[in-house]
Amino acid sequence: MAAAALPVTFDDIREAAVRLDGIAHRTPVLTSRTLDARVGAEVFVKCENFQRAGAFKFRGAYNAAAQLSPAQLARGIAAYSSGNHAQAIALAARDLGSTAVVLMPEDTPRSKREATAGYGAEVVTYDRYTQDRTALGEALAAERGLTLIPPYDHPHVIAGQGTAALELFEETGELDLLLAPVGGGGLMAGSALTAKALYSRIRAVGVEPADGDDTKRSLEAGERVTVPVPRTLADGQALPTPGEITFAVNRRLLDSIALVGDDEIRDAMRFAFERLKIVLEPSGATALAALLAGRVEHRARRIGLIASGGNIDTRRFADIVTT
Repeated sequence: MAAAALPVTFDDIREAAVRLDGIAHRTPVLTSRTLDARVGAEVFVKCENFQRAGAFKFRGAYNAAAQLSPAQLARGIAAYSSGNHAQAIALAARDLGSTAVVLMPEDTPRSKREATAGYGAEVVTYDRYTQDRTALGEALAAERGLTLIPPYDHPHVIAGQGTAALELFEETGELDLLLAPVGGGGLMAGSALTAKALYSRIRAVGVEPADGDDTKRSLEAGERVTVPVPRTLADGQALPTPGEITFAVNRRLLDSIALVGDDEIRDAMRFAFERLKIVLEPSGATALAALLAGRVEHRARRIGLIASGGNIDTRRFADIVTT
């Protein structure tokens, strides 16, 4: 029996790239001889910390919002997010002449809440450890007549995220291994779709915090499983279960999941700052952390990784890297 068609295609990603052209930044790809020597391969770092709103999330948020009808844009957009999707939706809504209301956890770093409000969104907080943000978001959207754009479990969002990997490959050509962080799974799903469409032999590896390994457990179980909401430095990946659509893609296309601990994330943030001269937030550093800590077994000669974001304030960054 033929495998069921995936809910997102490479054509969707190419269409998203056209939609985002001139809107999203084409972020740089950095290399480092020191990193290459540490890893024993050529490494190419796609720096989504230089994306608009500070993370890859703008790609998916804008791609989804730009496909809403004029009536939907006039009523406004709802979202829920630990931070980066919130900022991305707020900015996309502003660019498209719409408005946004965003649910954010009470313990979201203040800099992310302030940035979201600064882009013009209304921020509503909730307790991520006791409340269901999906249910809260759906209720908020229904009550106010808004269109809900979730942070990862949406075909247009996934397609937008896949454009980061598309740009990477356009610059590097064929790679042997691609690494990307996994939270809800949207970036990894879009990246894996792009990678496997272009290069059938490439390995696609997702990276999760060790205390939030819901995707790894779900892949091993063959179905989505739920873990307690993790307490990890990587707040953007502190989710209890993978998305339904993202899991359908990642289950088909991912080769493996690597896990990293908080100390390894700290080390990667320090390395990025000292050697690559870039600032990464914890979630943005997990793919680099897996590579530096040897959490990914490989014989690859050419490796690409996505540094997914850099939204972190000075005090928190200093506290983390000096611990």
